[in-house]
Amino acid sequence: MTDLQAACLESIKLCHLLKERFPSLRIDTLQRVADVICALIEKQTTNQKKLANGLPGTSTAEAKRKRLTRCFQDEQVDVCWLPFLISLLPKGKLVLTMDRTNWEHGETPLNLLVLGVVLEGFTLPLVWVALPHGGCSDSATRERLVARLLKRLPAKRWKALVADREFFGQEWFTFLRKRGIRRVIRIRADTVVDELRTEVWFETVQAGQLQCLFEKGRVYGSLMQVVATRDADGDLVWCWPPM
Repeated sequence: MTDLQAACLESIKLCHLLKERFPSLRIDTLQRVADVICALIEKQTTNQKKLANGLPGTSTAEAKRKRLTRCFQDEQVDVCWLPFLISLLPKGKLVLTMDRTNWEHGETPLNLLVLGVVLEGFTLPLVWVALPHGGCSDSATRERLVARLLKRLPAKRWKALVADREFFGQEWFTFLRKRGIRRVIRIRADTVVDELRTEVWFETVQAGQLQCLFEKGRVYGSLMQVVATRDADGDLVWCWPPM
């Protein structure tokens, strides 16, 4: 058996396994997904040109590229992919994280807001949205992204939402609090907690120490427990988990 024949056989086996999990999906859709998964494993890249060349079969490079495009644009895949990923997640509560990342599609820059789950020290993206501008997201965009994931992963499964200091604001935290989502967010040095900046509250903290305010303070309209430490470079790092 040649390598090409072996690759085609593995793809067909994977397609049948996917059909058992997603009986409502068309077999041609599942076969394209199986082909792409096998190509990803073989080529270990997301570059579409290289990935297309890794698809099984004897068709031309252009035909394989079109097959790859059809797979990514298939509405059935888009609808079923998130429930499939969530079904594979560990049972119990999960740590979610929100961040922005910059990619390029050809020569077009993409500013993506991503919400994912932390697994073994890595983040698996679950839902995302391309921002129509550079820079930070607004509260409404974040709320829509969280609401989208809540339809499939209820708040009772969220152990906490972790995010950097870009993701702050009274409206945003009120939204999360009302939905029962605990959050651990890094805050800015000039953030005011009970009329004092956080850098004043924690000016004496030493590297490696962890300090917190004895009482919860009001930050952006929410009562929070503010915690601080100093990193290896001597910079203060603050976050506030909710009480």
